[in-house]
Amino acid sequence: MKKFMTALVFLASTSFLTAQVVAGPNRPGNVPEGYVVTPFGYFHPSCVQSTVDGDTLLGNGQVQHKDGTVQGKGTCDYPRYAPDGTPKVEGAQRQQTPEVQGWVEEANIVAPANNSYSGLVSISIVPPQPKSRDGQTLFFFPGLEDINNPNTSILQPVLQWTAGQWSIVNWNCCLSGITTHGPSANVNPSDQIMGTVMEDCFQGTLSCAHWNVTSLDLTTGANSSLLVTPSQGQVFNWAFGAVMEPYYVVSCNDYPANLYEYNHVVIFDKFFNPVVDPVWTTTASKTVTPQCGYGVSAKNYIVSLGYN
Repeated sequence: MKKFMTALVFLASTSFLTAQVVAGPNRPGNVPEGYVVTPFGYFHPSCVQSTVDGDTLLGNGQVQHKDGTVQGKGTCDYPRYAPDGTPKVEGAQRQQTPEVQGWVEEANIVAPANNSYSGLVSISIVPPQPKSRDGQTLFFFPGLEDINNPNTSILQPVLQWTAGQWSIVNWNCCLSGITTHGPSANVNPSDQIMGTVMEDCFQGTLSCAHWNVTSLDLTTGANSSLLVTPSQGQVFNWAFGAVMEPYYVVSCNDYPANLYEYNHVVIFDKFFNPVVDPVWTTTASKTVTPQCGYGVSAKNYIVSLGYN
């Protein structure tokens, strides 16, 4: 399995797009103009950086290029904001929440004590475009985190919808307050896509230093990768089989029809063995407005996110 997954990370594409989405006029009141929407909230554009194949994301948040040059700042000079507009500083308060913003539903599992996960593979079908276009942005993803240190980093292969287009892109957030993504590639409704997060270590490693995050359109061959991205010493013992994180949703028609299903989600233990019969913990918000019948179904290797 490791050889198969390692081969995937070297797939390349010649047509990539930016993954950055500038926050619109309906952003929460605290968020300044010009900020960027990410799967982790709102960031100043100088604190959202991208990589290309051959780049290496360093542990301090800077990017090292093939020729050895280093680019980027070690820290972010601007505040960042949670999806609901709350500044990411202790004790701060948000001003307003005009629409559905942030994590709404998820399915996750936690590794046993003194264990971790070596990776995940997820396969799904790109859903139809939403019925309405209200400036919304939708993020769907699996991912890995450290449940004991969730503020340092999360690795995600993301399917996102914005401005009338689905695309795939991979993220590592938030080393030194900076979020980094690889190139983005467009995908189409009904395409079959695969997202992976795999460590670059020998089996049995509790905390691997470097990881590869990839996304591949199995229908068209379009792909994206974020390779050799650092973990900053974290133990990735918290696996998300599926998460939905919307922004600017003002109507249930801002979602695609029906539901979004990951029809094959496999989590690997630290010995690269698939977790058999995973027992998922699911959550879905019942308080956000509009309330669109949010609900999560998760059994074995199938996770479905409901919203209509």
